Amino acid sequence: MAIILNIDTAGNTASICVAKDAIAVAVAENPQQQDHAAWMHGAIENLLWQENLQFHDIEAVAVSNGPGSYTGLRVGLSAAKGYCYALNIPLITLPTLRIMAEVHKDESVDFICPMIDARRMEVYMAVYDQEYRLLQEPEAVILEENSLSKWTAQGRIVVSGSGADKASHILTAENVLFSNIKASAINMSGLAESAFIRKEWANLAYTEPFYLKEFFHTGR
Repeated sequence: MAIILNIDTAGNTASICVAKDAIAVAVAENPQQQDHAAWMHGAIENLLWQENLQFHDIEAVAVSNGPGSYTGLRVGLSAAKGYCYALNIPLITLPTLRIMAEVHKDESVDFICPMIDARRMEVYMAVYDQEYRLLQEPEAVILEENSLSKWTAQGRIVVSGSGADKASHILTAENVLFSNIKASAINMSGLAESAFIRKEWANLAYTEPFYLKEFFHTGR
């Protein structure tokens, strides 16, 4: 049972959430990706004020640790580490794709496939079953018509996340469902609480974002 600050800056929209005992009690979002770093501290202060909390009441910080936006991941982890160092509290890192899968808790499907839009026809994706067991490790995939054939042959699969729209034009099997439900820091609450109870702390000194692929930059 803990008060945990959850931070998700892995995508275009950043979100933060204060959770008490796995329940989100205060949430804020910022859709301006270039402004996540400047926005975050003031937004966290406002959330704590709303709940009549102080920084010293926070017992852990959880961060969505990738894959995702190279810059966004660095911003989120850097902020999370800063709070943990200053407050002497543990850091919890959560896989971004696992957080995204959490939005389908009540979905009547056999498999869950969160996707993050990457370059061109590429996505970052993973596959989970209804119990959130990881069936396909996170990987970068060039989408083709048969990219999910292993799973569609066995049952219904829901695809969601920023890569779902791209995928909907390529994956045409009847058993593929597409969802526009977006994950946020709210969906970290239960996962972070479970990690806190199990004392699954990340190493403050050495933890890095899970980029999955190296940063790609096109020069002029």
